[in-house]
Amino acid sequence: MKLASFELDGRQSWGIVDDAHIHDMGAAMPGIPSLKQALDEDRLKSASDARASAPIVQLDAITFLPVIPDPAKVICCGLNYHEHRIESDNPEIGYPTLFVRFGDSQTGHQCPIEYPQQTTKLDYEAELAVIIGRPARHVAREDAWDYVAGYSCYNDVSVRDWQKHTTQMTPGKNFPTTGPFGPWMVTPDEAGDLAGLSIESRLNGEVMQKAYLGDMIFDIPHLIEYISTFTMLSPGDVILTGTPGGVGLRRDPQIFMKPGDRVEVEIEKIGLLSNPII
Repeated sequence: MKLASFELDGRQSWGIVDDAHIHDMGAAMPGIPSLKQALDEDRLKSASDARASAPIVQLDAITFLPVIPDPAKVICCGLNYHEHRIESDNPEIGYPTLFVRFGDSQTGHQCPIEYPQQTTKLDYEAELAVIIGRPARHVAREDAWDYVAGYSCYNDVSVRDWQKHTTQMTPGKNFPTTGPFGPWMVTPDEAGDLAGLSIESRLNGEVMQKAYLGDMIFDIPHLIEYISTFTMLSPGDVILTGTPGGVGLRRDPQIFMKPGDRVEVEIEKIGLLSNPII
């Protein structure tokens, strides 16, 4: 299934995407008003069974919200593709490089990224987002897939000058609207084996980054095992799995986004996330 969060006529809801329309499951199942509350396996099965009775809305009539508008945690893994690690002049390490993004820095598919007046270095980062579906603590690597509700596209937009103020990346990763997340979540049964799926970013139609999800240094089970050792993961929490090489900061000459641009993140079998810069 493909599942999305959206706003329609001032009301927030969620639904099952089917071609050019969405089944409004928030209206059909008022006891489950958000996708985050629907993530466990039994509730998703109930939603699938109930979709035939849900109101149908055209996708072009809704405003997409971040797939999970209010995650308790967005945990990001940096330098998780060898090409990006090398272009960033970082050594190999034995543990994932982690930092956090705040949920209120996110935005939805087709919604604008607001160019901060405090920067001249607004950069793109195509990433696979992993959405957690059940409480996870001390998860063994071999059991990690059981805790995944689905996958989505994410653009972990970086305000590079603020990111580089110190060794800590948090300020450059949390300006408002710099976390496009969407357009929807794809369940694991629909995504299938991830390793051979391509991920790429495009700026004004030109490919900036391209890799395969199997190129990650620390794969999804490794990340879930490591993260769940030091913190509880809850349904709706999001793990960002890192960006490939080709970021604007590391190009010669450097390429940064500016107002009037459009940036896209596309992951094979997952979706296409597109946002204008204003």
